[in-house]
Amino acid sequence: MMALAEQRKLDALDERLAALGRPPSGGCLGPAREAALARLRAMGLPGRRDEYWKFTRPDTLNAPEAQEAAVFVASETQLFGEIDRVKLVFVDGVFDAEASDDPVLGGVTIERLEEVATRDIHWAKDLYGVLEARGQDPVARPLAALNTAYARDGVAIHVTGKAEKPIALIYWHRNTRSDAVLHNVVRLDPGAELTLLENGPAAARFNKVLEVDVGAGAAFHHVRAQGRDHERRAATHIFARVDEGAVFKTFTLTANGVLTRNECVVEIVGDNAVAHVAGACVGDGDFHHDDTVFITHDALSCESRQVFKKVLRNGATGVFQGKILVKPGAQKTDGYQISQSLLLDGDSQFLAKPELEIYADDVACSHGSTSGAIDEDALFYLRARGVPRAEATDLLTLAFLAEAIEEIENPALRADIHGRLEGWLARRRKTG
Repeated sequence: MMALAEQRKLDALDERLAALGRPPSGGCLGPAREAALARLRAMGLPGRRDEYWKFTRPDTLNAPEAQEAAVFVASETQLFGEIDRVKLVFVDGVFDAEASDDPVLGGVTIERLEEVATRDIHWAKDLYGVLEARGQDPVARPLAALNTAYARDGVAIHVTGKAEKPIALIYWHRNTRSDAVLHNVVRLDPGAELTLLENGPAAARFNKVLEVDVGAGAAFHHVRAQGRDHERRAATHIFARVDEGAVFKTFTLTANGVLTRNECVVEIVGDNAVAHVAGACVGDGDFHHDDTVFITHDALSCESRQVFKKVLRNGATGVFQGKILVKPGAQKTDGYQISQSLLLDGDSQFLAKPELEIYADDVACSHGSTSGAIDEDALFYLRARGVPRAEATDLLTLAFLAEAIEEIENPALRADIHGRLEGWLARRRKTG
């Protein structure tokens, strides 16, 4: 039976690859693309028998063609619109130079992946596909290998100092059957600092990889929002390597989306480093959201946090699979993991698989996962003071999400994310 299942996975892979156009061969990224294709053929596409896919059906992510996804026309102002930033726009996975800003920023070099791939020598050769390949062990991540092999576009960002302003990657969706594959690589030199923003629905189906190499003493802050077009499907991957004394922090807000799978794989390789991975999602109806996180401690006196909050109603499903691996010798590790769901009705569900694997004896690691309904005592308290039930529920929902949102260090970004959540809840209150 297993042999038959594996053959089906490989057959599905052949169909998937036949529908994709290979990027031009050669150039400095050619060897990484060929190696990724070999990895992909060895493992096949993900299947329901795979340990880390048993909560999420990968069928529509594996299918040769993307399913149709209606384009939602938003009336609200653009997310991060009040933030001074360098905007780089992609439409259905293709860079739009006219809609983008001039990619010039002090302390930073920004280049298109498509242009980088044509060169024989480039710094991205030492990063593109490298962290993704490392992230395939001990858990196979086939959709990430597919991305490395087939991505045509994206950005290569080299940070040599403290960036004067954030870089914003904006993903627009206009074709109802678009199938976008983007790969971004970011290298921060020792002591450098960058804030990277991402937002937008991107495509009917979106496969994205972000590889980040955070040098010694550097700081990388990442805030992204996935939302608007509800029928979209996405599989995203973040691979990060964090060196001595460096800081890596990422936060994701997800609202809407019929299927979203976010994977984050972080290697802490230098002493006294910090890695925080956080997320908040609000889902309604045919909404399936999966956060899968793997953080490896391989150095002394390092800190990691995984903070995930999910609000679900009308049959929505939330998934969290998080692991902390502490290798031998990684003493003084401080690892914290919490995943919680707020179920606003009896039809929604939250599926959690928290894990700790520790091979050092001087550590402080903890994990917890809870699922429950609105606190009736708190709800009664607010209603007794004249707050309508729907508004009181929204206030308690925002309070529940607060711990994850607090992981965003920049106050302006934190306020923008909070405002978006308030707006989403208010719109659902009117239509609920």
